[in-house]
Amino acid sequence: MATEAPSAPLSDAAILARLIRPEDDSLSIDAAESLLRIRFEQSDLDRMHDPATRNQDDGLSPAEKREMENYRRVGFLLDLLHSKARRSLKKRGAVP
Repeated sequence: MATEAPSAPLSDAAILARLIRPEDDSLSIDAAESLLRIRFEQSDLDRMHDPATRNQDDGLSPAEKREMENYRRVGFLLDLLHSKARRSLKKRGAVP
């Protein structure tokens, strides 16, 4: 009787981590530096801050909760990319 291998986690975060492989330090210096320049604009940071504060009191509408979740997902993706970039720069002795 064949046994099935345990499936990998299916959350968007787990899928992105498997796709990006932040532990892989094979980016060129130029590629890594380019990824590190991808940042949220101040207007986005401000837009994230207000709902995050109000969410502590459960004061968000469903649309605001969706928007906050979208920013959270994009932030996680950005964290993975930045991690991979920093590891690649460190390996090459070009830590920013």
